Parts: sequence; structure tokens; C-alpha cells
Amino acid sequence: MKTVLNWQSPLKYVVIALIAIISIANIAHGKSLLIDDFKDGIRPEWKVKKFEGVTRYATTVEDGVPCLKATAAGTASGMFYEIEYDPHLKPILTWKWKIDNIVKSGDARTKKGDDYAARIYVVFPSFFFWNTKAINYVWANRLPKGEAIPNSYTSNAMMVAVESGPANTGKWLEYRRNIVEDFQKYFGASPGKVGAIAIMSDTDTTGERVTACYGPIRIESE
Repeated sequence: MKTVLNWQSPLKYVVIALIAIISIANIAHGKSLLIDDFKDGIRPEWKVKKFEGVTRYATTVEDGVPCLKATAAGTASGMFYEIEYDPHLKPILTWKWKIDNIVKSGDARTKKGDDYAARIYVVFPSFFFWNTKAINYVWANRLPKGEAIPNSYTSNAMMVAVESGPANTGKWLEYRRNIVEDFQKYFGASPGKVGAIAIMSDTDTTGERVTACYGPIRIESE
């Protein structure tokens, strides 16, 4: 069974909420669900969402790790995996990534610096699209690692700097986040269902060129 969503928005981190639900994906069973490990190409559930130009995404192997490689050059498009589930049942999001370079003029605190070499984000749709929220885990430039701020365009999108600056470029890094705890921390409420997990490398604001590789992505119970 499949949930039908419509993700269209003038803002690259906010997508319009759920329009119609045909059915609810049942993923309550099991401790871990693999979204994709990119070993056999990219799964058909991923959909391209264009915002400004097209970031190039292609499966490859980097340092022995199958991954989805993104190349952005003044572009902003993402890959959205539409999946509806209750994050209280599987609150943990895990992934790994590697970037070749940061967005040198990137600055999460300003609209003109709103570009990121790598980001993975979780979308929490609402029937009323203006209430749709998203947590963006980003590789920032000037925003210090561990800090989080509302996006410069909308307070419904939180930018969480899980990495910052050039020190770890060229290295595979792994992350594990409890999205329920993060949602409660940053939005002051308990989250509803997740509607999509997305990845994006974007430089449409700064016009710079970056490359990033996204490794296995999973959702897990605690």
C-alpha cells in the first residue's frame, strides 16, 4: 500500500502537506528499516523535487561505500523518499555522508547564505500546509556544530548543524538522531507522522559548486 503525497513548494526545505491519504504504510514491526543503501542503484521510491535548476545525483562507490553522489553547481533539487510512519515507533534516523568541500560563503543565519553541501531532512506534513514542519540536519559552514536555528525563510524548518566547517571534508561520517526528541526540543511539541525523508545538496543562492556522497539511510526503534 502506498501513501500519495504532493510535495510542491517555493521554499526548498518546506513541502506542502498531505493532500490525500490512500493508505498508511505499516512499518511498526521490526527494529530497523533500511530506506536505501544504494548497493543496487537507487530505489524507485525516491522522487526528484526541483527548486532551482537540477543537482545531479548518481549512484557510485566511494572508498568502498555504495552511495548516492550529489553535484550541485548553482542548483537546488532534492531526492524525496515518500514514506508515512509514526516516529514514536521508530524514532531513530541513521545515515552517513561525506563531502568534498563546504559552501564557502554559506551561512545558515542569512537568506543569502542559505546553501548546504549536504543535508538530510525529515518532513512532518500537516493537512494545513502552512503547518508543515521539517528538521534539516545540515553540514553547515558558519553555524557551529551542535547549534540549531530556524531557517532564515521560515520558522517551520529547523536547521540543525550536525557538522560544520571544512575540518572533516573528505571523510565518511556517521550520525544517529532521535527525531522525536529533536522535534520536541526545537518545536516544543510532540511530532505527528513523518511524510518523507529527503536529501539535498544545494548552491542556488551562492552559485558555488559542491559534491557530497550519501551512504546508507535507516530508521530504527530505540
